[in-house]
Amino acid sequence: MATAANGPLAGLRVLELAGLGPAPYCALLLADLGADVVRIDRPGQDEDPPWPVLGRGRRSVSVDLKGATGVAALLALTDRADVLLEPFRPGVAERLGIGPEVCLARNPRLVYGRMTGWGQTGPWSGMAGHDIDYIAVTGALHAIGRAGGPPQPPLNLLGDFAGGSMFLLTGVLAALWERERSGWGQVVDASIVEGTASLTAFVHGVRAAGMWRDERGVNLLDTGAPYYDVYRTADGEWMAVGAVEPRFFAELVRLLEMDDPPPQHDRARWPRLRAALADAFARRTREEWTAVFAGTDACVAPVLSFAEAAAHPQLAARGVLVEDDGVCHPAPAPRFSRTPGRRGGPAPAAGEHTREVFTEWGVPDRLHPTPNRPA
Repeated sequence: MATAANGPLAGLRVLELAGLGPAPYCALLLADLGADVVRIDRPGQDEDPPWPVLGRGRRSVSVDLKGATGVAALLALTDRADVLLEPFRPGVAERLGIGPEVCLARNPRLVYGRMTGWGQTGPWSGMAGHDIDYIAVTGALHAIGRAGGPPQPPLNLLGDFAGGSMFLLTGVLAALWERERSGWGQVVDASIVEGTASLTAFVHGVRAAGMWRDERGVNLLDTGAPYYDVYRTADGEWMAVGAVEPRFFAELVRLLEMDDPPPQHDRARWPRLRAALADAFARRTREEWTAVFAGTDACVAPVLSFAEAAAHPQLAARGVLVEDDGVCHPAPAPRFSRTPGRRGGPAPAAGEHTREVFTEWGVPDRLHPTPNRPA
């Protein structure tokens, strides 16, 4: 049986059709917040996806969606679910017989969350793509990088997880809230390209105000300004500087013991200011500078690796990153005063909980997958 859930979403039933990237992370967040998340895997599938962190906190059932028996089994689960997360290309779910029209006709309260790269419609909707492609067409990738250099992909955090997962999560939660008033579910059409475009709202605003140039590395927040950049230390490590406001810049200059630095906002003298900052940071190690800036308002922090991050005193004090069987896990976020979330158990093997879930959710025995007759 599933362990008793904590969190504000306790009691919510979520089906996750196995996929890659954004939809699994949305499922992780729902599970962290207390939802009962069940992943639908293929029969005979190895541990796929084999990610011990991204796959945590849910159960897995094995269902063959290429056969009528499997489709009937999934639809029986869908009848009892609050949310379905579907990560396929447009039209795939419909061809399998599990599209939103079929599911909502059977369960009108279902929130059917669809996650794609390009969206359900449009000339590129059927094309394959990855994070780098989706953020490329929104202008976001063009803006990331240093002056005179190429665009720099920011891992797959900006598209897949910020533009994808977070907007799918927002849509699902909004649809659940609306269902409380109307009694009806609906389809949430979330796409990475549209979510990423939404994330660029600030840049579009400052561009309209004449405060942003469509060039890399020449603006306030893209390493164009020397007081918003990273600097190498004596031991070859890095410090991150974000001293934008004048009083924070003054504190930066004081703690660096800089004599007569160029004015903060004199763009003509930014090259000189950058060189002076680089020279100052190069005089001490990252550890030494971290001690200097700790507890100050200079807006300076050490650049840590993933392996180092958990030991940072602020992250350690809050338990932001915790280790379990040698694997580092981010703790559930955000935090709640009355109904705290909880990090779920390890990622399940494909089909590990098939019999358990079908029985617990009240699916008729005739639709249960068996070892000799996978659904």
